Amino acid sequence: MSTTQDSILALACDRGLVRPLDLDVRGLPRVPLTRLVRQGRLARAGRGLYALPDRPVSEHSALAEVARRHPGAVVCLLSALRFHELTTQSPFDVWLAIPTKARAPRLGYPPLRIVRFSEAGLTEGVEEHKIDGVPVRITGIARTVADRFKSRNKIGLDVALDALKAALKEALQEQGQGGRGRRVSIVELWHHALLDRVANVMCPYLEALA
Repeated sequence: MSTTQDSILALACDRGLVRPLDLDVRGLPRVPLTRLVRQGRLARAGRGLYALPDRPVSEHSALAEVARRHPGAVVCLLSALRFHELTTQSPFDVWLAIPTKARAPRLGYPPLRIVRFSEAGLTEGVEEHKIDGVPVRITGIARTVADRFKSRNKIGLDVALDALKAALKEALQEQGQGGRGRRVSIVELWHHALLDRVANVMCPYLEALA
């Protein structure tokens, strides 16, 4: 195997998913990609995406594919709730936040539901998780719950309430355990409710459920 092929395979091992653009940045030719696929050393994981054929793939692989193509975007709302296991719904689309004035990305698969966040909204309460070896930016639990309430008129209040119940249950359980393994707290929920300007809406539910 050539040194170039070695380098491409090492890159695929390190990044989980590789785009032809990733090769360009490193001064590697694209031609060996097709050759490696024919040899069975690489597999096409999606349009313009390549990976090692034996790599482990999780149920959130679609999020990894989107993140590799659009690393600056943020997985949010229903897709974030599903990732955090705060809903039983399994969205067909990937909910993705991009800058206010950015051009909406177009993908054949997976389908996207685009929302637009301010510059601060793309960083506040956003976490980075590794999915199938790919770093994926996702709104944290408290931020996601607040965002659901903020979008309640478009998306529905019932899902937001279910997410809040699940988050509060976890927060209270962990509070009783001294915060060990904490993923969310009531303080964080309230903090993001204030930032999203939905504190007045969430407050009655927080008081009733807490």
